Formats: sequence, C-alpha cells, structure tokens
Amino acid sequence: MLNISTTNEINTERLLLRRFKPSDVDSVHRNWASDPDVQLNYGEPVYKTKARVSKLLDSYIRKYEKPWYFRWAIVEKASGECIGQIAYFLVDTGNEFAEIEYCIGTAFQGKGYATEACKAVIRYGFEQINLHKVQICCRTENPKSKRVIEKCGLTYEGTLRDYFKMSEGVFEGRMYYSVLRDEF
Repeated sequence: MLNISTTNEINTERLLLRRFKPSDVDSVHRNWASDPDVQLNYGEPVYKTKARVSKLLDSYIRKYEKPWYFRWAIVEKASGECIGQIAYFLVDTGNEFAEIEYCIGTAFQGKGYATEACKAVIRYGFEQINLHKVQICCRTENPKSKRVIEKCGLTYEGTLRDYFKMSEGVFEGRMYYSVLRDEF
C-alpha cells in the first residue's frame, strides 16, 4: 500500500532537492528554462522571458497543496543555483508505480548531477511513497539521458516507436527503463 505523500526536501552530497519558490525565477530562466537544447530534450517549450518562467513556477507551486504531486527544484549546494528540475510526473496509485522526468541546465551537464538527483528521487519513491516500480523514459535521440538512466541501474524494457510528436511535426520514439523496489 502506498503512503500518501507530496514533495518533501531531499538532501544529497552536492544537491538540495526542494519545492520551487517564486524567487527561483532568475536561476530557472538563466540555467535551463530558456535554453532550447535543454527544453527540446525535456519535451517542453522554451521560456524566453522571466514573466513566462514566473507563470510556470506559479503553476508548480499551486500544485504542492495536492497529495501525489512531486516536483523538485534541483539546487546545487555550492552555488545555491537552481540548475534543473526532477519530478514524478506520472503517479499510478492503483498499480503502485511512478515515472520520473528531469532536466539539467547545459552548463551543469556531465557532472553527475542528473544521476545523483535521479537516484535520490528513486530512493524517495521506494522508501517514502512505498512504490513497487519506478520508470524513466528518454528520447531515442538523447544518448546523455540514456546514460543517466543506465547509471541509475534501471533495466531497459523497450522502445515505443513514433510515440511523441515533436513541435516540428516529427515523430520520435521513447526508450523505457524501470527498476523494481526489490532491485534497488
């Protein structure tokens, strides 16, 4: 049985995963939300203005009132900068599984931050929520994300072909990976 939960703070060696705050607008805009490459791989629009980022953050913050809502700002402890985000964007309470999505700003990629955040959120899912399964998918055209997922120890389950229509009208596949509680 799942434990009803919401977004609670998680500390790792180099990161603080916490709820978004309105004051995050500058670092979110600067570090990832306005970056076309990051947003393309994340499957989200580019937020060109701080006003648009502020509206995005407001929508996240309003949802923290609800149970089963999990979205963390990824904050680099050394700088205090919000360098990305991670979420259980899909929680299936009936089947006791959840799916993670994440993004890290380009300047912070290749440093193990995504892996560190994913491992912490997976652990949170098993230990705090009592999930049976955690899954993550990535674009077939995103080898960096594939490496993060593999470093987290997830098992490849398969590729859904032409699963997602990109903004340019091109269809792309999604590679799915998962880990079960007794495997973590």
